[in-house]
Amino acid sequence: MTLLLSLLLAIAPYTVQDYSHLIGMEGFSDPLLTMHFKLYEGYVKSTNELTRQLQSNGLSPLEYGALKRRLGWEFNGMRLHELYFGNLGGSGPSKDGPLAEELTKQWGSLDAWKTEFVKTGSMRGIGWVVLYRDPLTGRLSNAWIEEHDTGHLTGENPILVMDVFEHAYMPQYGLDRAAYISAFFANLDWDVAEARFADAKK
Repeated sequence: MTLLLSLLLAIAPYTVQDYSHLIGMEGFSDPLLTMHFKLYEGYVKSTNELTRQLQSNGLSPLEYGALKRRLGWEFNGMRLHELYFGNLGGSGPSKDGPLAEELTKQWGSLDAWKTEFVKTGSMRGIGWVVLYRDPLTGRLSNAWIEEHDTGHLTGENPILVMDVFEHAYMPQYGLDRAAYISAFFANLDWDVAEARFADAKK
């Protein structure tokens, strides 16, 4: 076993984060959340398995390439869910704080920013909506992330993440994505978003 492989094997695997405190959250049924947590756990498991497989010296270039490309999907699926669950469990947006002030400065009002965020999340298709901060300019923007790994704004910091894959809402809301988005905003943990914003500015 090479030294490099030994070092790679010594790296601790990713662990499933516990979001069970969200159970009982208004607007999100317990079966919906439980199913969603299980899906997230699958991304963690797949990320660890792909990481392990990529350590093998016996892979052909085609095998290595296929695994490496798949890792982007699984890893982003894991991390986006962590960001998403991490910004839930609160009581919605606040007009106080540096993030709210910056959103108001750039959009004219917090409601105007929210309108654009919701419009992005209402687009046809599956994906994610991410409020990003550009570390070079300080500019905030709402981005549409198709699938898990297409559409990310390179180098930008995620501040707020909303899942708009069907599994995030259809088991409870059917085709009424608007009702789900309303529930999402009602349960935003704005303190988390403000903390991410503060970290991004450091």
